[in-house]
Amino acid sequence: MLCARRLLLVSSLAAAAFAAGCNAEDFLSGLSGLSGSKAADTASRPTPAGLADVGKGDDTIAVGSFNIQVFGTSKLGKPDVMEVLVNVARRFDVLAIQEIRSVDQTVVPQFVRAINADGSQFDFLLGERLGRTSSKEQYAFVYDTSRIEVVPRSVYTAYDPEDRLHREPLVATFRVRGSSSPQPFSFTLINIHTDPDETDTELDALDDVFVGVQREPGGEDDVILLGDLNVDETHFGQLGRLPDIGWAISGMPTNTRRTKTYDNVVFNRRSTVEFTGRSGVLDLTAEYGLGEEAALAVSDHLPVYAVFSAREGRSVPLASRPIQRQ
Repeated sequence: MLCARRLLLVSSLAAAAFAAGCNAEDFLSGLSGLSGSKAADTASRPTPAGLADVGKGDDTIAVGSFNIQVFGTSKLGKPDVMEVLVNVARRFDVLAIQEIRSVDQTVVPQFVRAINADGSQFDFLLGERLGRTSSKEQYAFVYDTSRIEVVPRSVYTAYDPEDRLHREPLVATFRVRGSSSPQPFSFTLINIHTDPDETDTELDALDDVFVGVQREPGGEDDVILLGDLNVDETHFGQLGRLPDIGWAISGMPTNTRRTKTYDNVVFNRRSTVEFTGRSGVLDLTAEYGLGEEAALAVSDHLPVYAVFSAREGRSVPLASRPIQRQ
């Protein structure tokens, strides 16, 4: 079954060190020695004024997704690009990242260190390098540990024995921290980047992934699939025909050239009543005053997001109120 667990992942600043064959203390010490890097230098610049409110608040959490095109050491060395990427990440409680291409396994730790240069408390989960060709990719979740925690033993790569997916999704369950509610919102995220040449097959496979994750023993009823689907909502195939399935982005371009809708946040409207109805696409040109060329240097995709209540069952049903988008 597509949802079966293939590999338990516990990736964080310390865990990445062990994966690299060194101890956590040496690894973190090495990161502190990167203080002269361009990524860290640009990360502490002031936050631009007048940015859209993506819904990160005391009673709500902002969940985002961003295909950071060919994310690797080259972008780490571009201060202007890193300034935007760091600021984007800080605006979300959890950010799903796709298209991490580098073989250098310090790219994501360095990125998170840059995010934390202003005193933020982010950490990450990093998936396997995946792909049928020599061009492998990884998924990551970057999350604000002051507001979000990872449920233990909940992180895995979906099992795909029939090889229907070019890059099997990374799955993880999170829980809101510090909520005054006795029932803080918990949710499972499925991070996916489909192959643009195989969307018909992959979108039909993703319905099995979604249902399989829902049916995991002791699993979470609030399952949210997000990422770069390479199709708009009218081409979701069997995924789009699941009962009560809904999506946050509709009729809004999500590529930097503003011509296509590729990225989305998908969930069951009946189960995930915590969705507040707020969602949107961050236009990097408008948000950060970038020209198209400068925006494309960041990525050919734009970040997308959806806002959820920080408490279980807090929001009213989606159909009863209009969707608000930035």
